[in-house]
Amino acid sequence: MEWFVVSPLLVGLLFLIAMLAGFIDSIAGGGGLLTVPSLLAAGLSPAQALATNKLQSVGGSFSASLYFVRRGAVNLNEQWLNIAMTLMGSILGAILIQRLQADFLRQMLPLFLIAIGLWFLLMPKLGEVDQARRLHGLPYALVGGGAVGFYDGFFGPGAGSFYALAFVTLCGYNLAKATAHAKVLNFTSNMGSLLFFMFGGKVVWGTGLIMMLGAFCGARLGARLVLSRGQKLIRPMVVIVSAVMSIKLLWDSHGSDVMAWLATLHS
Repeated sequence: MEWFVVSPLLVGLLFLIAMLAGFIDSIAGGGGLLTVPSLLAAGLSPAQALATNKLQSVGGSFSASLYFVRRGAVNLNEQWLNIAMTLMGSILGAILIQRLQADFLRQMLPLFLIAIGLWFLLMPKLGEVDQARRLHGLPYALVGGGAVGFYDGFFGPGAGSFYALAFVTLCGYNLAKATAHAKVLNFTSNMGSLLFFMFGGKVVWGTGLIMMLGAFCGARLGARLVLSRGQKLIRPMVVIVSAVMSIKLLWDSHGSDVMAWLATLHS
């Protein structure tokens, strides 16, 4: 077990990055775009970076979930089945990722994120008010909880947006209400996958706990804005974060090909 692998100055910087990531994550998801590259740049191995990122993200999702529950935006008694299926799905996803390659999903994910961003951009009335519910009980728990939880444990980026989209389209929730409920399920799946990272011994605990505190503070501020600003804040954030995540994932997969192509143009 390792507690710190970076200097105190870098730990302080990572705290601030986690605070910003927690703020973004509580509104639109995608905070890992900031934290994972930062942990890698600080010198952590890829396995350590992913494990430590899960620890800090638990702090942010717990903070936002706690705020929403205390403010009455989420009734946990009504969500127990969704929570159970999400936890089960995330554990299965975390088990499977250790046995399979996620390359196909990595290739397809940017297309899904672009679709989510366009959906919110081109449908300005989506999530404006509550609508008729399409799925109830176990069918919704399996799709909006278990399936997305499985994805979060298996791969992860954009899970918060998928939870929120499921609540809007399948439950008929308005966007602020969907975001609040999404954070509860996001916290559940984060905890499920974190358990397996803990057993693997890859978490850098000192750095992760300090980042967790930063994410907790940032997420609390973001959660307050979700309830006070609602759709006016969430919609543009979802569009922007979906676009940025798509660009980053495409670059990670095809950046070397793009650079090689540009080199041929200049030669």
